[in-house]
Amino acid sequence: MSLNIALIAGSSQADSQSAKVAAYLGARLQALDVCAQPKVIDLGTAPLPLWPAEDHHGIWADHSALLREADALVVLTPEWHGMACPALKNLFVHAGYKELGHKPALLVGISSGQGGAYPLSELRASSYKNCRICYLPEQLIVRQVETVMNGPDSAGAEDLRIRNRADWSLQVLGEYARALSGLNQRISVDDPEFANGM
Repeated sequence: MSLNIALIAGSSQADSQSAKVAAYLGARLQALDVCAQPKVIDLGTAPLPLWPAEDHHGIWADHSALLREADALVVLTPEWHGMACPALKNLFVHAGYKELGHKPALLVGISSGQGGAYPLSELRASSYKNCRICYLPEQLIVRQVETVMNGPDSAGAEDLRIRNRADWSLQVLGEYARALSGLNQRISVDDPEFANGM
């Protein structure tokens, strides 16, 4: 069963390292036969209006459609001053149960140095409540990002290590996606009393 997987490159910068890693991971999803046609939402090239501003260009409608179709997600966030980036947090204010509910998601931290863990903790703590996204217990942190995942061949031991870890993490995501397939349709939140998380 080929899965439908959406990757969210969370940086608001065009030509970001997050977008580079998202493209790499999308290609690996195809090579590993996890997903035939991964879709990338790049918040640097297709930014959302800052909530609650109106979306006059229909960008959210496009992003929402991709997220609704997805069986699983890869959520990539750069680390800015030890925090998740604003563009990604803004997406989680736009998104709800219909887009993300009970869908497995692999968190990927992006760091130009040795960091990358704090944004993942932040997203685990504050982004899941109302949308009910299901973050895997597994995560991936791409450190020294400028020096890795830059072409088809690894540039050294660290690059090879993160590439192997990425492949394993994507395969784990695929297993979760198959196991949780259709769960968001089987669990109804039509009752307004339970529409928001606790």
